[in-house]
Amino acid sequence: MGLYQVPAEELDTFITNDLQPNQVFKMQISTAIHTIFLFLTQNCFRNSGSTMRVLKVVKAGSSGKGTALKDVSDVDLVVFVSKITDFRALKAERKKIITEIQTRLEECRGCLGKDLVLSIKKTKWENPRVLTFTLTSNTMGEHIDFDVLPAFDALGQLYRGYKPDPAVYLRLTESNPEGSEFSPCFTELQRNFVMALPTKLKSLIRLVKHWYKQYVLPHKKKLGWKESLPPQYALELLCVYAWERGGRRPAFNMAEGFRTVLELIRQHAQLCVYWTINYGFENETLGWYLKSQLYKSRPIILDPADPTGIVGHGSRWDLVAEEAERCCAQKCCWKRNGSAVQPWNVPLQQTWRAAEGDDFDLQSRTTDKEYPITENQMFANGSHAAEEESYCTLL
Repeated sequence: MGLYQVPAEELDTFITNDLQPNQVFKMQISTAIHTIFLFLTQNCFRNSGSTMRVLKVVKAGSSGKGTALKDVSDVDLVVFVSKITDFRALKAERKKIITEIQTRLEECRGCLGKDLVLSIKKTKWENPRVLTFTLTSNTMGEHIDFDVLPAFDALGQLYRGYKPDPAVYLRLTESNPEGSEFSPCFTELQRNFVMALPTKLKSLIRLVKHWYKQYVLPHKKKLGWKESLPPQYALELLCVYAWERGGRRPAFNMAEGFRTVLELIRQHAQLCVYWTINYGFENETLGWYLKSQLYKSRPIILDPADPTGIVGHGSRWDLVAEEAERCCAQKCCWKRNGSAVQPWNVPLQQTWRAAEGDDFDLQSRTTDKEYPITENQMFANGSHAAEEESYCTLL
């Protein structure tokens, strides 16, 4: 039974039976990750004449966050290397690191065991940011896709309650990144942001990801040259926002949560979502950078770990909204008594309270035009915005 045929009251059961990975699948993924982890740490840069070494390998993506879907076997591994201490150096060395990993993988195919067959995907990019390969099990007849992303240790040792020094993000913004090209360096913050969420919210994330894969991805055929759909990560963050602004209840009505995310997508042209859990406005220079980000064309969903990353910016949100509209008319959004499932009361605009007590409303930007700002444009009387108490704000 497809999602659109599932009654709203049965979404929890659908997630449990059809979307959550079983223990056997989890063990297969875990074994494959361990195999690649050992390979990367023990073989890369050995006998290459380089003093660079692999410091650690971090499992990222859905597998690392605990939101993986049943039978969807894709794994992101972030490889942190030594001898690189800034973002510009990482950009300069990234191709060399990827080439080294690829060379060692090709040399040591036999080291992975007789059962595993490795195939590396060729890249069309001159300076690639990721190495993609597939491990196929001859006995199980299944495969796992890996994305390996180089990074350097920009954060140091993480601990409970850790918040990066603003200097880390200042160095990031000064490196003139192309979008979120350095987000792998902050993957542990991204992972921890989701891992700490309640189990049921992770189930909502699974449901939305399943909807995206089954019903949104087919819209790719409508894309033009250099156009793209928003990434799953954008929808994942909308799930978190909907839950936070919808009451933060550990146990909530799944259909209502799903309907709320669909409503946010339908009204994407007004969205401006950000969090201050890892960065904020306390540092004046960083604060002005964040404000300039928030004044760009909507929708804006700022990566909670990387302020340079506006997730899904410039993507074809209209195609996702088109499918969200269609989904709202399906069985999964209607109760058995014939009434429509109602979304939570989640605001679409948020007023900032300035330090002197004046209200300043960052109005929604619904065109493709960018809005550069000055201090006079930002706040009346030259005052600076006071940070919201909430970790998440919608403007």
